[in-house]
Amino acid sequence: MNRLENQSAITSTRQALQSEIVLFLVLIPLINAYNYYLTYTNIRFGWFLISTYTIDTLTGYGVWWSIRSSILWLDQRLPYTARPLKRIAIQGLLTISIGLFIIIASTEILNALLKDKPVPMSFYQYDIFIFVIWFIGINGFYISFHYYSEWQRTEQLRTHDKTIRQEGIRVRSGRQELSVPFSEIKGVYVDGDYTVLVTEQSKKYLLDQSLDKVEQSIPSESFFRLNRQYILNRQAIEGFKRIENGKLSLILYNTDHFPDTLQVSRTKAPAFKAWFQLV
Repeated sequence: MNRLENQSAITSTRQALQSEIVLFLVLIPLINAYNYYLTYTNIRFGWFLISTYTIDTLTGYGVWWSIRSSILWLDQRLPYTARPLKRIAIQGLLTISIGLFIIIASTEILNALLKDKPVPMSFYQYDIFIFVIWFIGINGFYISFHYYSEWQRTEQLRTHDKTIRQEGIRVRSGRQELSVPFSEIKGVYVDGDYTVLVTEQSKKYLLDQSLDKVEQSIPSESFFRLNRQYILNRQAIEGFKRIENGKLSLILYNTDHFPDTLQVSRTKAPAFKAWFQLV
């Protein structure tokens, strides 16, 4: 993937990430409530519970935003397209380290301000393990989100390419830019340094792309590359006859702007006959 495509992928991922902000704003309080359920066996509702739950939820938002920011930073420094396994490993270690640092630091600071006792060892033996699982889950979400966004972007490009293929080839006529439908293209050929498109109405247009590029952009079910010089539409070919050395000589409906005799080489003859019978 070149630099432009890579930047497009990063931009696409950034735009897609905006849609998950609302999801995590709702999800984090629910995750926090579930953590309380897993951690505490005897929960008493009151102002102390509300205040600690609020602080923990705000801390959760801070952890999530830090993880999200580090992922966006890695998108610039180490895109998935370069080395996906290395990127995933580094992302996991970085985000878990950042998340644990924020959780441990905030817990120690709040405990020192509000209590005389040190943080219980159970926090490091049990709670930290739960947090690591959640961080792994968040990483899994963002990794899946990235590849889903890439799949969507690929599908959009494929749809765009299909639309272009359905439209035709863009040409210039004076100051105008026109689109010649594929159904109206008789063929394309090389004349010296120029690539020439011929329509069914015998109009000629010079193209600013090579025959190889034209071949890549036209539907192969309707066009066949005869050789290094000619591409013809199936509708322009009436039939063919076999000649010496396994070659084929084409019979055209109209030979305007094309030689009276066009041949298909022995090596391409089998492919041409299969294509001619299918279309």
